[in-house]
Amino acid sequence: MKDKKVVFMGTPEYSVPILEMLIKETTVIGVVTQPDKEVGRKRILTPCPVKSVALENNIPVLTPTRIKDDYQSIIDIKPDIIITCAYGQIIPEELIYAPKYNTINVHASLLPKYRGGAPIHHAIINGENEIGVTIMYTDKGMDSGDIIKKSSFKLDINDTYDVVSKKMSILGANLLKEVLPSVFDETCERIKQNEQEKTLAPIIKREDEHINFDNDAINVHNQIRGLSSVPGAYAVLDDKNIKIFLSNLESCNKTDEIPGTITRVTKDSIFVACSDQEISLVKIQIPGKKPMLVKDYLNGIDKSSLIGKKFI
Repeated sequence: MKDKKVVFMGTPEYSVPILEMLIKETTVIGVVTQPDKEVGRKRILTPCPVKSVALENNIPVLTPTRIKDDYQSIIDIKPDIIITCAYGQIIPEELIYAPKYNTINVHASLLPKYRGGAPIHHAIINGENEIGVTIMYTDKGMDSGDIIKKSSFKLDINDTYDVVSKKMSILGANLLKEVLPSVFDETCERIKQNEQEKTLAPIIKREDEHINFDNDAINVHNQIRGLSSVPGAYAVLDDKNIKIFLSNLESCNKTDEIPGTITRVTKDSIFVACSDQEISLVKIQIPGKKPMLVKDYLNGIDKSSLIGKKFI
């Protein structure tokens, strides 16, 4: 496939294994990604992971602020195909169909479920026990194009977004490598999506991050792991926003306490009441500090002083 000229469009760490595979297997003539962003307290302008990999491999990089208004330079380099993965902007129809083999996307869900910008987050939050990747043709809709191939794996009850995202990106790279020859010789399957089965996975909003302990413990646990570590779930304790990155349901008891109440504290866990039982908080972040295990947070603290306090 080295004779095929590819433009890759992607942005986050999740997209990196796909780009690295394409660099090995094809000729990547350009990378399109999001503009550099200010990062950290010092607001240092920092390239995204995909741009860093492209520059390391001497691949030209384009960073249009609005792709729908600034895409002609991509057409001008005449790629045979455009491949996208978590790029972050809607691609105009004129660009989608410009290359000989059009545009295909590596989408992080088992389409038609979870169309949109946060499929992994929503799948975990909703308690799915299976997740996967879809290679699909891009069209003018939101992840609505024809399916080429899907692959999936089972989710563990404690798998976090970070764990699942890494698995998904490797799966996506391998699946794309598998189907590309049939895309180029135009023998790949094109399966229409069933619109009656579609679900949506919009970008996570601030209100999605707030934990409501009035829910069942399993739902709270799924929310926490689905948002860990980006952007992170939170609840308020003593008027402070406390990020919660890891939890589990082991050694948790039934309780009649008001949801959100800290029921007990051990050397490495804070137990909080949900509507049906406790949930154990394992990793948190308090304002002004880095994320830490609860056992480290509890060092030097009077554990008994926490019992009876309430997360809201």
